[in-house]
Amino acid sequence: MDEIADGLCESGVNFLWVARGESERLKEKCGHLGRVVPWCEQLKVLCHPSVGGFWTHCGWNSTMECIFAGLPIIAFPIIMDQTTNRKHIVEDWKIGLDAKRGLGIGDLLRSREIARLVKSFMDLDSDERKEMARRARALRETTLAAISDGGTSTSNLDSFLASFN
Repeated sequence: MDEIADGLCESGVNFLWVARGESERLKEKCGHLGRVVPWCEQLKVLCHPSVGGFWTHCGWNSTMECIFAGLPIIAFPIIMDQTTNRKHIVEDWKIGLDAKRGLGIGDLLRSREIARLVKSFMDLDSDERKEMARRARALRETTLAAISDGGTSTSNLDSFLASFN
């Protein structure tokens, strides 16, 4: 956590960090650039227009909420399906950056690399960032169409439920 805190401070980028159990300590360390809280309504925060991206462990629900919000992602998987979700985010959908790219198993992501990654990710003028954001917005539109009345998600669920009759 300290490497992430130091990297965020070094990046100079404003942030909101949800850190259960350590929010007070981390607030003292790097709270001058952002807010450190023990909890938030994640989807509500992600959908706020001031949010430019999301650093996530790549859990499925967090990934889907970020896609719903149409935001680019910094992928930082830890266990199980999170690595597969990272692959979708970074390689398949191309809506994010891999925080662990180039690291071996057990390697620690250092604050200097975190700062570089966050600065690059939040460089709204870079072509790579613009393209990532465009793809994230397009994926959001696809998602909204799927969950709308008559959309594929809705009709598939209706069909599934009808199969029990």
